[in-house]
Amino acid sequence: MLITVIVACEIGFWLVLAAGLVLRYPLRRPKPGAVVLACVPLVDLVLLVATVLDLRGGATADGKHGLAAAYIGFSVAYGHSMVRWADGHFAHRFAGGPKPAGAPKYGRARAVHEWRTLARTALAAVIAVVLLQAAVWAVGDADRTDALTQWQLRMAMITGINLVIAASYTIWPKQEPAAARRA
Repeated sequence: MLITVIVACEIGFWLVLAAGLVLRYPLRRPKPGAVVLACVPLVDLVLLVATVLDLRGGATADGKHGLAAAYIGFSVAYGHSMVRWADGHFAHRFAGGPKPAGAPKYGRARAVHEWRTLARTALAAVIAVVLLQAAVWAVGDADRTDALTQWQLRMAMITGINLVIAASYTIWPKQEPAAARRA
């Protein structure tokens, strides 16, 4: 059942985001649109409550509980930037706003972008690890929470991979192709 809630929350995130942006731009109702956009974090709250209820109901923690914590962590850490990204694209498409700039592709700007991504990933990991540890303590039975500890290690591994990527763009910055530099 929890997997269904996770999928529903992901769909809900995009539906609430789309509803807020449609109100804001095509329907030209910026204040109601902003109110709807402010409700995006409620999706995470629904998932958190569902996960807590499942564990408090005696469920043995498994991969889906870890996935729920990771989802919440990434949603909190990346949610604002995703809303900003979608808002920029909607403003461009429906309100004559400037075309949103993509992520930088080369040099120092790309390295900075990768370090910012690492910071978001680290924040997501910290949030997930804290939620996972809170669940371990709340359940109080190591046999029922071993999967949560495994998810904590996964979050550390994801952050480590992102660290390697960011460092690689710093040490070996990708250069703009010669043809593009001459143009």
